[in-house]
Amino acid sequence: MEKTWRWFGPNDKITLDMLRQIGVEGIVTSLHHIPNGEVWSYEEIMKMKNLIESHGMRWSVVESLPVSESIKYGGADRPQLIENYKESLANLGKAGVKTICYNFMPVLDWARTDLEYPNGDGTSNLYFNKAEFAYFDCCILKREGAEKDYDAATLARLEELKKSMTPEGERRLVDNIIVKTQGFVNGNISEDDTTPVDTFRELLKLYDGIDRDKLRANMKYFLEAIMPVCREYDINMCVHPDDPPLQILGLPRIVTCDEDIEWFLNAVPDSHNGLTFCAGSLSAGAHNDVPALAKKYADRTHFVHARICNVLPDGDFKESTHLDPRLIDVINTFETRRPGVPMRVDHAPLMLGDDKMGYNAGYSFHGRMLALGMVSGIMAAVNNLK
Repeated sequence: MEKTWRWFGPNDKITLDMLRQIGVEGIVTSLHHIPNGEVWSYEEIMKMKNLIESHGMRWSVVESLPVSESIKYGGADRPQLIENYKESLANLGKAGVKTICYNFMPVLDWARTDLEYPNGDGTSNLYFNKAEFAYFDCCILKREGAEKDYDAATLARLEELKKSMTPEGERRLVDNIIVKTQGFVNGNISEDDTTPVDTFRELLKLYDGIDRDKLRANMKYFLEAIMPVCREYDINMCVHPDDPPLQILGLPRIVTCDEDIEWFLNAVPDSHNGLTFCAGSLSAGAHNDVPALAKKYADRTHFVHARICNVLPDGDFKESTHLDPRLIDVINTFETRRPGVPMRVDHAPLMLGDDKMGYNAGYSFHGRMLALGMVSGIMAAVNNLK
C-alpha cells in the first residue's frame, strides 16, 4: 500500500520536509481555507498539488471535499451545492487528484469524550466514555427524550456521574465532543464560537423529520448526481464509516455495519462509488467483525485508515495498538489484494512531548510516526512471506 499521511496544510506544525524524512510517500489533505460548499478552483488545487510535489511526494487523497449539511438533509439549496461539488470534482480530476474521502454523517463528524486518556506507559489516547456522552446529551444539550436512547446500565452510570460533575468537567465535555474534534477539519463549529451548545442545537434541528431511510435516499441522490463526473475523470469516491458506528443524538447514521456498506455500494453500483476502510471507526462497534469486512469489501475499498479500537464491556471504547492482531489481519488483506491503495495511519498516542508541539486531536506526530513504523513493518513482513 502507498504510505500516506494526513497533513493539514501550510499552517500544520508538522512540515512536509519532516514527513518525507520518515518515509511518507503521499499526502492526504484538503483545501481547508475554502468554506464548505464553495467551488475549489483549478488554480487553488494546483497550488496545493505543486507545493506537495516540490517536497518529493504526491497529493494522494483529498480528505475531505466536504459534503454540505444541506446536501445531507436535502435543503432548498441542494441542487446548487451539488453543482458546486461536481465542478470541484472536475477541477480535481483535471489536476490528476483522483481519490476523494468524504463522509455522510449528520452534524457530528467523529465523537470522543476524552482526548488525552492516560495509559499505563505514560502515553495517552482518545477515549469514548458512554456515560459521559450520555451526560452531554441529557444534561448539557438537554435533547428531548434523550434518556430513551440509553440502556439501564448507562443511565445508572450517568446518575453516578451527576454527583461528581463540575462546571469545568462540563466545559471539557463540550470542548471535546463538539469543538476540538470538529473545528480543525472544516467542521460546523469553530474554536472561536462562544456559544457552541446553542449552535449545535440549531444544527440538530436541521434534521427534524430526517430518518434513516430519508438520509439513505439523500446519499443515493448525491452519489447518482456526481457519478458522471467521477466516470469522466476516473475519480474514486470513498465514504468514511460513521464514527462511532452507532445511532447518536437522535441522528440517523447510515454507514455503521456490513448491511449499511452493502446497501450504499449496491444502491449506486459503480466502481467509482467505494469505501474508505477505517478499521478504527468500524471496530468501535462491537457488532462489526473488522477483518471479515476487510476481506469482503477489499475490491471496493479506495483508501485505508490503519487504526483499531477496543470496545469495553460497558460500551466505552479506546484506541488500541497498531500491532493489534485484528489490524495486522486487515493490513495483510489490503497489502495482498490492493497493494497500490493509499493507506494512512490514523489516531495514535500522544507521546514524547507531542502535547507541547501543538497538534490536532488524534493527530500527534511522534505517535503517528511510531504507528507508521509498525504498519510499515507489518507490510514488509506480508511481502516477504508472499
